[in-house]
Amino acid sequence: QVQLVESGGGLVQPGGSLRLSCEASGSFFRFYNMGWYRQAPGKQREVVAVITTGGKTNYADSVKGRFTSSRDNAKNTVYLQMNSLKAEDTAVYYCKVEALDAWGQGTLVTVSS
Repeated sequence: QVQLVESGGGLVQPGGSLRLSCEASGSFFRFYNMGWYRQAPGKQREVVAVITTGGKTNYADSVKGRFTSSRDNAKNTVYLQMNSLKAEDTAVYYCKVEALDAWGQGTLVTVSS
């Protein structure tokens, strides 16, 4: 059974930074592309970043240059470094095993002064 646990969310001021983590339950992790998604209140869930098994990344235009995803296969963990945060980044952030359509429970990021 695939389990994903996100952490690292919280309240941050505009311009601040947070690093989200998503730890997977097993060694399957290294064989799959991983995605970061977010869902803001009243909006549809959207993709933020995808990182391949080899570490290549793609980002939504809205976060390019501000967010960076990385992965540590030895720790079964994927990260999302978020810098220069804006109020519009406020959302619940989820990680996903792309091919398995398996989701974590989400972690709330609130950007507010």
